[in-house]
Amino acid sequence: MATFLSSLIQPFCGYNRGGTESFKLAVSDYHTYGQKMNYQSGKLDEARMQAHGESKVGFTKSLHRNVCRAYAPSRISVGKSGQKFGTGGKTEEDRKVATYLFRTEFGDLVYAFVGKRGSGFMFSIEISSLKLASIDETLLLSWGVYRSNSAIVTPNFQSILPEETIGATETPFVRTSEGKFAVELEFDAKHDPFYLSFLLKYPVGVDSGSSEIKSHRKTSFSVPVGFGRGYPSPLGLSISGDGSINFSIFSSTAESVVLCLYNDSTSEKPVLELDLDPYINRSGNIWHASFEGASNFVSYGYRCRGSKFHENQDEAEVSRILVDPYAKILTASIPKTRGQGLGLPSKFLGQICNVPAFSWDGEVRPNLPMEKLFIYRLNVKHFTVDKSSQLPIDTAGTFSGLTQKLLHFKKLGVNAVLLEPIFPFDEKDGPYFPFHFFSPTNIYVPSGASISSLNSVKEMVKELHANGVEVILEVVFTHTAMDGALQGIDDSCYYFVNRVANSEGKSALNCNHPIVQQLLLDSLRHWVTEFHIDGFCFINASSLLQGHHGELLSRPPFVEAIAFDPLLSKTKIIADFWDPQESVPKETRFPHWKRWAELNSKFSNDIKEFFRGEGLVSSLATRLCGSGDVFSDGRGPAFSFNFIARNVGLPLVDLVSFSSSKLASELSWNCGEEGPTSNIEVLEKRLKQIRNFIFVLFVSLGVPVLNMGDECGQSSGGSVAFKDRKSFNWDSLKTDFGTQTTQFITFLSSFRSRRFDLFQSRNFLKVENIDWFDNNQSPPDWEDPSCKFLAVMLRADKEESGSITENPKPQSDIFMAFNASDQSVSVALPEPSEGTNWFRLVDTALSFPGFFSSDGEPVPTTSPVTYGMQAHSCTLFEAKSFND
Repeated sequence: MATFLSSLIQPFCGYNRGGTESFKLAVSDYHTYGQKMNYQSGKLDEARMQAHGESKVGFTKSLHRNVCRAYAPSRISVGKSGQKFGTGGKTEEDRKVATYLFRTEFGDLVYAFVGKRGSGFMFSIEISSLKLASIDETLLLSWGVYRSNSAIVTPNFQSILPEETIGATETPFVRTSEGKFAVELEFDAKHDPFYLSFLLKYPVGVDSGSSEIKSHRKTSFSVPVGFGRGYPSPLGLSISGDGSINFSIFSSTAESVVLCLYNDSTSEKPVLELDLDPYINRSGNIWHASFEGASNFVSYGYRCRGSKFHENQDEAEVSRILVDPYAKILTASIPKTRGQGLGLPSKFLGQICNVPAFSWDGEVRPNLPMEKLFIYRLNVKHFTVDKSSQLPIDTAGTFSGLTQKLLHFKKLGVNAVLLEPIFPFDEKDGPYFPFHFFSPTNIYVPSGASISSLNSVKEMVKELHANGVEVILEVVFTHTAMDGALQGIDDSCYYFVNRVANSEGKSALNCNHPIVQQLLLDSLRHWVTEFHIDGFCFINASSLLQGHHGELLSRPPFVEAIAFDPLLSKTKIIADFWDPQESVPKETRFPHWKRWAELNSKFSNDIKEFFRGEGLVSSLATRLCGSGDVFSDGRGPAFSFNFIARNVGLPLVDLVSFSSSKLASELSWNCGEEGPTSNIEVLEKRLKQIRNFIFVLFVSLGVPVLNMGDECGQSSGGSVAFKDRKSFNWDSLKTDFGTQTTQFITFLSSFRSRRFDLFQSRNFLKVENIDWFDNNQSPPDWEDPSCKFLAVMLRADKEESGSITENPKPQSDIFMAFNASDQSVSVALPEPSEGTNWFRLVDTALSFPGFFSSDGEPVPTTSPVTYGMQAHSCTLFEAKSFND
């Protein structure tokens, strides 16, 4: 039995079972209309009034021609708060009573009891001695019911009520032998759930100062019948083992919250609406309600009324049904045109069911060290939706379609996929505008069903893990879709609401607010525990550093919470600290607590600048060695996720084909002509540049990140807009460019793994093991902008090489040279270690297949050893003996 110690209970709400039959309380009762008392006899149904205490059938009163009777058998009595109804002849079900305790405006205690009786509900009230009861007059219970609108209290359950029937029923109390007042009502179960709202009242004419007695907050009392007050935690929908269901949602600004329940997700209107009482069904700023079972309901949503956000909105927006931010399963509802009707529903509702069980038996998570990763970034739909994928229609463009292309990952050497956002999103704007955070979009499953989407993601993850491939998700927690996300629930908490310059207040997410932080952390934990996701890449991470008013935070709570979360901190957490709007000062460092990795935009910028002839060799050297200017503060090169082409920028082939003024931020270079061309010289230069970019990506310390389509020359026509991105053309892998580029990537991936001692180190290389040169073995002119050449010799650490069990054989030295000038250069190679000779493994200027080789081509041993490098090219040499 639950006891609720509350002040009063606010006004009531009505109930709307759209399209269902009209119900009445089949009981003879009084209705008051203002100061006039009328009698209305409904159908004598299952409901009746029953007084407690003394077994007197007394109180009959004639009004007009009709009679109202109060029956008082003594088989049931109401005791003090906390006691159950009398046990005489009662079943266990009848003794399950919810108890609510209120105070009147004069300090008297009002006990309300709600319990089941047979197939119906019993409602009983007991009041201690009233301070106003010095006169010997009858006390009345003035009551009514409501569901969907607490401003409309009615004497019956009609779904559409003419104005003249709105009123209340008056039922007399009787005095018990203990001097208390008591009354009991019974209701048929077919009417539940609803609220019973009541006042205490003296008959008109009693000189008591006022004929009505309200709660101590000067409002009506209100008690739920057929459902419970619920619990504030956990947020969202929760179903217990006995089948009871709890609904819980946060809103600090809503004056009322309406729970909308559907028995058919395709229905335009909810079958049931409950205007949650702010004193029974609210704890702090969390609104909640519970049901013993809701087998007839399949989905749900909310209406939030009274928020300041609604002040300038039309009725259609205010009446909009909102999706539960914590819903684990979404189901599509019928969309309506904006402004068409008052019940404008959202596109999705929460589904009322448990998350289906999934067998993870046999799954082994790869748990790869970060320095061992080779990441392939892709869009789930674009990856296989093209007919060239040769997948069945119901598989192409889906989560399962991705697993059908595992062989492609294996050929490249990929061991981790970075998926563009797979949260439900606004299809007009693309996946970087999510409207929900706890479930995958149903766009990437053939049936479009939410349950299928859940299982498809899990099957995909399980299959990828079985093949040694980790799954990392891109997540957007800085903004949402402009419509249909969290708007209307509590915008002052969830959004910046134009408090921050250069942000769309309606969609800019206030991620460091405690409530929003809790939501996002719960979402991340859900993806780790429910879907076995291995890590997350946080898009626009610069915005995660902003406080409630846009101020820059040195210790942003959300970022810090992730770093120290016992679950999330063990995953791969990556910040995409790109800041295109310059919302934070350039010198700002991302706070990492030695746990956060970063997508290294400096790597991308400096490499592109160097190979278009505008960068410094010092910047190139810094990026090759793991970006110590960023990651030497307690992290190391493994925390640098290196890339050339951005996820929202030009693809690799366009970076060497387009460089108009509108693309200035891309740092691209068209190699002499804009766009497509048949000029052989330009095409050859572009081909070398692409090879150079791929080469540097793999021979730099850090984690290489390759974009989908860059291995086969996928182009967006020089556009950075998401809508202009094309689906992956699998036929392009068979072209000359696709064949040689994919083979080059495969070679570099294998070489990188073989020479893990130099290129997959978790720590920075020792200074004594690195030598820098210009083309004649002189020290480089680090800060000379005209210097376009850099060479480096990497010496294997003999002590570490001999102790590594993966490869006990001593490793050899590496020599690399980079020429960004438009002139050929003769390069003097340093003397190799004793007993070895230089073998050329890569020269990006040579034709296929000779521009790379696993065995390598020996360099003539003439003294001094020189090698002629062409313009815009890179070379790689390894010191080996002829017997290796």
